Amino acid sequence: MGPPLNKAVSCIEAAFFIYKFMSTEKEIGCYILSSQKINKFYIGACQENLNQRIQKHNTSFYGKKSYTSITNDWTLYLFIPTKTYTQAIAIEQKIKAMKSRTYIQNLKKYPEMVEKLMLKTSST
Repeated sequence: MGPPLNKAVSCIEAAFFIYKFMSTEKEIGCYILSSQKINKFYIGACQENLNQRIQKHNTSFYGKKSYTSITNDWTLYLFIPTKTYTQAIAIEQKIKAMKSRTYIQNLKKYPEMVEKLMLKTSST
């Protein structure tokens, strides 16, 4: 008789978490992090493993004076995958130019807004 199903599921979930966290697969796109401690968002572009990038933000890898060093509870709020790093930067700049918390929340709430943003930046 094998282990109880819930224990097997827990093992599978743990294995997936370890794979995803340790994976070196590169992901190209624009990401938005959120912090509950300071109630802020951070917008960035990525062309490396996203989980490793978030870990760097949470460990002040980018320096004690970097924006993300003010807290260590950054979590992924939204990831917009792109084909090129140039497009990821263009999306990052457009989101930052909006200077709007509501705009960021609406990007997550309304996928059609992300599609429109992707179309606007597809030539980059």
